[in-house]
Amino acid sequence: MFNIQNYSKQNIKNDILSGALVSVALVPEAIAFSFIAGVNPVVGLYGAFIIGLITSIIGGKPGMISGATGAVAVVFVGLSLSVSQMYPHLTKDELSMTILNYILLTSIIAGIIQISIGLMKMGKFIRLVPQPALFGFVNGLAIVIALAQFPFLAPDNISQYNSWIEIVKASFNENYIMYIIIISTMLTMQFLPKVSKAVPAGLVAIIVVTLVVYFGDISTKVVGDLADLSNVSLPSFIVPDVSLFTFDSMAIILPVALIVALVGLIESLLTLSVLDEMGGKRGSGNKECIALGVGNSTSGLFGGMAGCAMIGQSVINFTSGGLGRLSSFTAAVLLIVLVVSFSNVISVIPIAVLVGIMFMVSIGTFEFSSIKRIKRMPRSDAFVLITVTIITIFEDLAVAVIAGIIISALVFAWEHAKIFAKTTIDENGKKIYSLEGPLFFASVTSFNEQFNIEEDPDDVIIDFKDARVMDSSGSEAIDSITDKYKKAGKRLTLRHLSEDCKKTLTSAGEFCTYEEDDPTYKVATNI
Repeated sequence: MFNIQNYSKQNIKNDILSGALVSVALVPEAIAFSFIAGVNPVVGLYGAFIIGLITSIIGGKPGMISGATGAVAVVFVGLSLSVSQMYPHLTKDELSMTILNYILLTSIIAGIIQISIGLMKMGKFIRLVPQPALFGFVNGLAIVIALAQFPFLAPDNISQYNSWIEIVKASFNENYIMYIIIISTMLTMQFLPKVSKAVPAGLVAIIVVTLVVYFGDISTKVVGDLADLSNVSLPSFIVPDVSLFTFDSMAIILPVALIVALVGLIESLLTLSVLDEMGGKRGSGNKECIALGVGNSTSGLFGGMAGCAMIGQSVINFTSGGLGRLSSFTAAVLLIVLVVSFSNVISVIPIAVLVGIMFMVSIGTFEFSSIKRIKRMPRSDAFVLITVTIITIFEDLAVAVIAGIIISALVFAWEHAKIFAKTTIDENGKKIYSLEGPLFFASVTSFNEQFNIEEDPDDVIIDFKDARVMDSSGSEAIDSITDKYKKAGKRLTLRHLSEDCKKTLTSAGEFCTYEEDDPTYKVATNI
């Protein structure tokens, strides 16, 4: 919650100004993502306001910006298609309202799932994401942010062109003013902070460019061209359509709600991790899960779509000096105030200035140091980084992160799936296998290859002092090798197994020694 006593005048000014900048940048994003999901732009604007407001107050990271996002909107595309196929007899207006009801109910259920995950304190599992995967996510998302701006620059009737060269030429001929504004905005954001940081450079660019375009009567695309914002009102409570609680409808809603919940949490927790790296102060993943869940469920109850953290706007806020909760609170409140009360002002803001800001966000988000690190990092880590980047661009954030975790886990298992044995013969003629390394499911084959049962003497000792049995597969391997020595008529002794490990053994338990320096580790089982 807010603690005004911790705020200085400088903190308050920075948070309010950066929040104002972000609030303007949220408008076209919310509108664009509404179009992606196939709903009225008001749905995205309500979602951005409600989710942003709630997460600003109870979220796990002060200053992190949440709202309607492309990652979640893309999931709703599939939902819209399923609903359209389910109700082919409806008119266009009836279908639009039905799709909206499905999206609102899905948002509510997704929020409940996220709250449950937060209460079970599962937000900590974001730590399982390895650093190369995090770099890949950041780099891929930076490229996605940049690519998302190009549709604004597309020429009219793009389908009439036969090649990318023709499209680029037509775009420049039709939108050359936009290119000038974009370059001017980027130069302003690059060099103004070197002169003065009193006001966020992005906010200066928006105000100056908008005034020049408006009073200079310059023809260019503006926010008002995306949607009519003249009749937007404050969100009001909406009772979910109870007719949707049928087996067929819930069979569609529940899987989508789960995907929305997971995609939202992954993007939010990774954004939190990125800001932690930038700022040095660690946020709370579990609090963010709960806050996002409350925000999404509330958004669905007030006519808004689900969303999650927005890395682009979060970076804008962070780099503009908005480090406290007041900044994200200001962004959410100003968003709805601007749209409801100053829609005419918002409508004349040039799209190009917002595109320029997002291009700078893309540049600032991309982890350029990772390119240098690729040469020095292990090939497996480099492969994870590049793979996650590519999947983030062409597929989906959640798929990319999960793929990165799986690849990293497999590489880890492969690299550690080796166990070695040093063999010696003691004064009594007993052969001693001194094992080194972990014994688990991936190293069982390597473990079995260490022994030469036929040529071994009658007395054999396996010493686990420098080894560790990590799972039930390791215990079963010990039982198996014990049975082989028994069938060969040879006496086997097992040294330095932990008490927990001995309890997991079956046939091998009777051959274990009990010594003072036995280890005390636990063994993971399938139970």
